[in-house]
Amino acid sequence: MDDLDVRLANEAQLAAFFDAIGDADFGALGSICAPDFVAELPYSDPPQRFEGFAAYRAAVEPSLSIFRFRLSLDRLHPAVDPDLLIAEYTGEGIAVPTGKPYSNTYIGILRFSEGRLVFLREFFNPKLADVALEAD
Repeated sequence: MDDLDVRLANEAQLAAFFDAIGDADFGALGSICAPDFVAELPYSDPPQRFEGFAAYRAAVEPSLSIFRFRLSLDRLHPAVDPDLLIAEYTGEGIAVPTGKPYSNTYIGILRFSEGRLVFLREFFNPKLADVALEAD
């Protein structure tokens, strides 16, 4: 595959990743992410790093039962390396325990290898989740 084909395949995997997060579909996530997938959340409190898909799943599965949301791609910044994508995206949904809206903006730095997601560094505002979970 040439660089354009690789980039397009990775962009399709990014879209599938967003859908799987929105559906809380861990089977699909497991096919998108490599077993040695690494995720870093430097703005979470405290900052977190998950090494391996199993560790990532264990960390996000409870959150995806508390928050129901869809991710939408706003802007994609392809890099010279076709396996590297920088994405700006938005999450819109609700906090299940309160029924309050949840909205956040994200920047993700994503690296792919052989068609699978191997790395994600995601920047977002964690305080917005706290606000959505606050009781009235």
